[in-house]
Amino acid sequence: MQEGRPASGKGWLIKAGVLGVVVLGAGVLALRGVNFRALIDQMIVIIRDAGPWIFFGGMAVLPVIGAPLMAFTMTAGTAFASQMTMGGVLAATLAAVAFNLALTYWLARRAVRPLLEKLLKRFGYAVPRVTADNALSIALLVRLTPGPPFFLQSYILGLAEVPFRLYMIVSWLCVLPWAVGAVVLGRGLFDGNFKVVAMGLGVIIAAVAAVHLVRRKLAKREG
Repeated sequence: MQEGRPASGKGWLIKAGVLGVVVLGAGVLALRGVNFRALIDQMIVIIRDAGPWIFFGGMAVLPVIGAPLMAFTMTAGTAFASQMTMGGVLAATLAAVAFNLALTYWLARRAVRPLLEKLLKRFGYAVPRVTADNALSIALLVRLTPGPPFFLQSYILGLAEVPFRLYMIVSWLCVLPWAVGAVVLGRGLFDGNFKVVAMGLGVIIAAVAAVHLVRRKLAKREG
């Protein structure tokens, strides 16, 4: 079993299963005449009425227990850009992500370490061995390798005792383009602005290319 990665492709199977359930559920609802646009608009109104403090506070805390970060980033722009500007939304998003990273690290190192070690072992994940020489490589590999979701990557790095400063810098920089791209993309999609959609997709495509390049360099270095 490889360190920090799921055995036997379990991570991909779980994600494929979840995606299949979502697609099937959406298909059933569509056949029943459910107006998805109306549901989305209603959801955005509820989020906006809750206010930015509640929303970004939720973004900072809820991913710790597995809530998908993309659920927040995709809706943040269209919900709050009118009152905070897109620059303010992006700043609040990245601040919430930073708080989440720090909180998850603390939980992994202190509060729930024994429970996490049992759960990771049960689901086929191994905690990598970190030394002063490989800490940067381990942090990058865990963050850039497909498989574990965002919050689980944070727990793995915390359990592995990657130095906190290195963990924060690498993790925040790795998630930054995805978060920014998702905020911009979400606003474009919900507002029907295809120019903004293209901008968001451009950021995400650039992030994918950068990840591929860094992973190749890491592979050569480890080789």
